[in-house]
Amino acid sequence: MTSPSNSHPGGTTAGAAVSGQALVSGYLADNPNLSAGALSAARHFLRWVADRHIAIRDLDTAAISRFARHRCRCGRYSAAQLRDPAYIIEVRRFLRYLEDTGHVAIPDEVARLGPHLAGFSAWLAGQGYGKVIYNSRMSQARHFAEWALQRRIPASHIDHDLIEQFAHHDCRCGIKTKRGKRVEGTGNKDRRRGARAFVSFLRVEGSIPAALATELPVDPRLADFATWMRQERGATSETARRYQHELGRWLTKLGSEPQRITAASVRAIVLDQDEDRSRSSVRMTITVLRTFLRFMIGEGLCAPSLLLAVPSGVRRRLSTVPKTIPASTIEEIVASCGTNTAVEVRDRAIILLLARMALRAGDIWQLHLCDIDWHASRLRLHGKSRRGVFMPLPQDVGDALLAYIEDARPVVTSDRVFLRVQAPFTPFRSSAEIAGIVSRVLSRGGFVGLPTGAHVFRHSLASTWLRGGAELDQIGAALRHVSRDTTAIYAKVDVDMLGAVAQPWPGYAA
Repeated sequence: MTSPSNSHPGGTTAGAAVSGQALVSGYLADNPNLSAGALSAARHFLRWVADRHIAIRDLDTAAISRFARHRCRCGRYSAAQLRDPAYIIEVRRFLRYLEDTGHVAIPDEVARLGPHLAGFSAWLAGQGYGKVIYNSRMSQARHFAEWALQRRIPASHIDHDLIEQFAHHDCRCGIKTKRGKRVEGTGNKDRRRGARAFVSFLRVEGSIPAALATELPVDPRLADFATWMRQERGATSETARRYQHELGRWLTKLGSEPQRITAASVRAIVLDQDEDRSRSSVRMTITVLRTFLRFMIGEGLCAPSLLLAVPSGVRRRLSTVPKTIPASTIEEIVASCGTNTAVEVRDRAIILLLARMALRAGDIWQLHLCDIDWHASRLRLHGKSRRGVFMPLPQDVGDALLAYIEDARPVVTSDRVFLRVQAPFTPFRSSAEIAGIVSRVLSRGGFVGLPTGAHVFRHSLASTWLRGGAELDQIGAALRHVSRDTTAIYAKVDVDMLGAVAQPWPGYAA
């Protein structure tokens, strides 16, 4: 096929028709399985282009949009064809062919992401993605590359906002993909995940300038606050992360100028909470707000009197009774954990760590391979302190850990014990994912009406120890409580024992 010229394909209608026929013939030769409808759409489009004296090399998706809206007087073609979305999609596919063969000019600054798909495919395979995830990521990467090319988007303009536009666009891209009804929400998430993975690969590869590859801007006060907490307050990285996350929810309400923060704006942050937020979440807001104001005051950025504007969060110590699960039900939960899949093997090890050793979710999340002393049968736990504490490792827990590490844990460079079971096999993002695993285990086992969360196993085991005759000091040592008052809450668990020692109220029968 001859290369296209910069001029119109023909100065007359006859010349344009000859050129159009040659393009359609080449299209059919390269795609022998084209339907009659696809060829009709290509001929119809070229007829419209010739009638309006548009140069072939200047065609783009805007021209297709005009073609779809025109009042058809194109001879044997009809306006009814233009109302069929599949017909316009065939026109877009024909335009893609003209771009690939060089008949349509593409500006140099436009992102040409198609050549990077092969490298992205190899990268996905190297990460160990399963067939389903691999196919989904590749499909959305091809879709994103086509969408970006059609809109003539420069590589330097690919950012977070553009990915969001792609995730929500009304697709008429002309790529060969499933045409079933897209599930609202799920389909957008699949597009977003695929595009983000592809864009991340392009950034690492250097196809997108690193200086323009940043996501949404981050308030520098968040980073300064986290640094201050670690260096001046001795907070752990997890505590700093949680405080940063809470601070990021309402930091903009304080304004960008610390000197102009008012008592009214401070109080509004606490009092204008969403109705669905729990009391513990509101107390978290109060704690973080006070800590942040202390940081600002220490830096000389705001008045010390602002601390007095923070409302108090009512918290009655030892006013509640821990939620527990009977020991027999705990054993049923452990027995319900299967060992047929990698997920079940991992989840069983986590449940046993919670049920036998009363660990916190954070203990399990932070557990590293080097923390397991197989010879001495013990675990080193970091918990909320900076110094590790060794705890004896029960036989069944050790067996479950060994089975997971040897048979189900992916071989990766990470030293974290528990990983996600899907590629790229990264560690859990936070300890909250441990609670999610507990919820799924209970759901798989058919358990209903039980308290949720990972901490309920800790409460349940402590209550069992108490009913078995253990003293509070012993329980506190096993739970690694710093204060005896923290352990004292379990003294209210055994209601029957309290009833036996309770004295009658004066003036009333026992």
